[in-house]
Amino acid sequence: MNAHLRCGPGGRATTEVRTMPGHRLDHQDRERIAAGLTEGLGYAEIARRLGRPTSTVTREVSRNGGRDGYRAGAAHRAAGQRARRRPGPRPAPPEAGDAYGRDLAAVHDFEDRYVAMMVETGLPPTIARVLGALLLADDGGRTATELVRHLHVSPASVSKAVRYLEQIGLVTRERDQRSRRERYLVGDDVHYRAWEHAFQSHRRWAAAAEEGAKVMGAETPAGARLAEMGLFFGMMARDLRRSAEHWWRVLDEQRRRSGDPDPA
Repeated sequence: MNAHLRCGPGGRATTEVRTMPGHRLDHQDRERIAAGLTEGLGYAEIARRLGRPTSTVTREVSRNGGRDGYRAGAAHRAAGQRARRRPGPRPAPPEAGDAYGRDLAAVHDFEDRYVAMMVETGLPPTIARVLGALLLADDGGRTATELVRHLHVSPASVSKAVRYLEQIGLVTRERDQRSRRERYLVGDDVHYRAWEHAFQSHRRWAAAAEEGAKVMGAETPAGARLAEMGLFFGMMARDLRRSAEHWWRVLDEQRRRSGDPDPA
């Protein structure tokens, strides 16, 4: 803790206590984060007010419901539960770079911000963290044990997240012949698979709305609303299909010119 003197009402000196960045967030810190989110502040501004790194706030919000779902009390209870399950936070990387010369601190910071983005766009926090860990692995794969160590979550949480990602086609699994452990993988075409999931979702929305319009009656207000919804999602699905096929051909041609293998 650091104590700073500042001038209070009537010119009297008062002491302002600030938490040093190395200390864990307390309940008051989390209340201030929640207040900042309510005000619509960005992570960097909230972190500045707390005297913390931006990555601390980003990680705190992303693992506790995202910008819209963050609650200070629930986040503080969850932190207490995590502290009882493990001896401490993720250790700092032992070296400043890796085989590619990357700054590991910068990599970890980007991972936190990337996961926060996925949470804010709709993915549950643990699923986003698992997907982020796989996307940022150079070979696109990790074992369950590696994910548990990297993310400091339970094996059950990893298993649940992987099942969901498998269901939407973003993750596959294979047996490592040397260790006989299963590895979870994202392919180089994961962006195309993510698009395919969005395309299929649009088609399902269109089909359901069209069916609803028939059931409700196209001339009724509800039926007309559903008919327009079905038309909209149907057109969106067709446009998505044409656009994706066009850009996949463009990327495929670029890969052939550069000599890269086809990820499909």
